[in-house]
Amino acid sequence: MRWTSILAIYLLFWALSVFFVLPFGVRTHEEAGAERVPGQADSAPHQFSIARVAVRTTIVSAILFGLYYANYVNGWIGPADLDLFSPSN
Repeated sequence: MRWTSILAIYLLFWALSVFFVLPFGVRTHEEAGAERVPGQADSAPHQFSIARVAVRTTIVSAILFGLYYANYVNGWIGPADLDLFSPSN
């Protein structure tokens, strides 16, 4: 696999992992005991740390990409294994 393919697939895993990581560790102003700004949504986070989200996303995407690459090298699950609609003999 070429390095450009590795980079592109890793970035896809990273973008997907952002949506997995975003809901975890979020506390609203009510949960934190802080006052809300007028007009603020009830579900808005109290303190949002993009650095924390980026680190968590990088860790999750590295694990997912590692599993993907290990499967690519070792061939644990191939296209034939995922064919659910083929007639069974």
